[in-house]
Amino acid sequence: MNQKFIEMQHISKSFPGVKALSDVPFTLDKGEIHALLGENGAGKSTLIKVLTGVEHRDEGVILLEGKPINARTPQEAQRLGISTVYQEVNLCPNLSVTENIFIGREHKRRGFIDWNYANEASEKLLKMFNLDIDVTQTLSRYSVAIQQMVAIARAVDISAKVLILDEPTSSLSAVEVQELFKIMRMLKDRGMGIIFVTHFLDQVYGISDTITILRNGEYVGTYPTSDLTRIQLVGKMIGKEYSEIDEKASEFQQQKKDKEVIMELKNASSAHIKGIDLSLRKGEVMGFGGLLGSGRSETARMLFAADPLLEGTLEIGGNTVQMKYTLDAIRNGIAFCPEDRKSDGIIGELSIRENIILALQAKRGVFKTISNAEAESIAQEYIEKLQIKTPGTDQLIKNLSGGNQQKVILARWLATDPNLLILDEPTRGIDVGTKAEIQRMVISLADGGMALVFISSEIDEMLRCCNRMTIMRDKEQVGELVGSEITEAAIMEYIAGGVQ
Repeated sequence: MNQKFIEMQHISKSFPGVKALSDVPFTLDKGEIHALLGENGAGKSTLIKVLTGVEHRDEGVILLEGKPINARTPQEAQRLGISTVYQEVNLCPNLSVTENIFIGREHKRRGFIDWNYANEASEKLLKMFNLDIDVTQTLSRYSVAIQQMVAIARAVDISAKVLILDEPTSSLSAVEVQELFKIMRMLKDRGMGIIFVTHFLDQVYGISDTITILRNGEYVGTYPTSDLTRIQLVGKMIGKEYSEIDEKASEFQQQKKDKEVIMELKNASSAHIKGIDLSLRKGEVMGFGGLLGSGRSETARMLFAADPLLEGTLEIGGNTVQMKYTLDAIRNGIAFCPEDRKSDGIIGELSIRENIILALQAKRGVFKTISNAEAESIAQEYIEKLQIKTPGTDQLIKNLSGGNQQKVILARWLATDPNLLILDEPTRGIDVGTKAEIQRMVISLADGGMALVFISSEIDEMLRCCNRMTIMRDKEQVGELVGSEITEAAIMEYIAGGVQ
């Protein structure tokens, strides 16, 4: 259609100690799905917040259909026709589907809310989205995918011009993602402009027409999706060639030296898995491959004593040990970055400095308190080493981007100087650039002699980082691959049950 809905010109925004956006342009056409990409901290969220009135720009102009606008609140942006659906559904789970759709704009008759009208209108609206559900039921009774569709339906009903989808697919299955894409294409065909923020490159190429890339708060460029290869896209996002990582990873994977065994599991079982035999070697990255629910995370939890060992033996340095608590694991040189960093990793109300020293303080014990000066020194050291983007160590961790939160958790465990570092989905939900940094760090730590366990749902990431892999299926260990044996075909064959 090539008719501009949104034009953002020379947008700049600063926070204390941080230039979040510097002279950034952005354009959205009618009937266009426009992917907004960049590392965590690149400025994507800030640009969206400026557009929707959550944050106020320092400089620049925003035009909506050629007319200047200056939304001061999200409600004002909605009245202008700009709605946002966030990664975490921001509706009220204790209210009905209808109440969520019409909250704040109820239809009244003789001073009372006309619920019959509202329910009928909700059903009619949701049929546009191929949803046939009981709209009188509370929203919490439905899956995350349906809640996401309800949020989009509400946004569409409020706004018929611009829809912003901020990481809408992070909690959806592959089938649910395709259903969402059908809705997005339907809205596009009706002339709506859609801004799509995601970390999944497959989805970018599966649905978007145009890509805009930001890096470190600056504009990199806007490209037709069909004109930009994945390698070019990644290079522009991180500011360097991804092939550098692949070359180093290839050399690392082919190492065939015999490594010193630092930990061994023999016929080990917990309440969730059984019969695990593992040798974890100094300077190696052991990958746990398998589908979700295969037993990967359960094995990692058993290694860290988060799930107790019920049968079998655990040997460290050739000696049989019993670990009843996670503190025992920490004192035996084991570190664990859990799968869910928000619920099991970060403590949002504490500062970066306090989050970093937590495990080290636990390892030393309550009678060997880390002084403020030492804590500050440790925090500064890892902020520098891991390039954590923050104005200072006193910043609350909850105010950091997801990728920087992950780096703080990594810093927490590296500060304990572990012999074994367990990483369960360390790059989930973070941008390509931070993923690349973490992958480089994993290889570098192994080169320095540390043993690592690496778990990822992305096979290409496992291929890049691991020089030994154990494959899990149905809570059991079904095979092991080493060095050049680690290929996508071999992994998939084990997972599918084709190798005995």
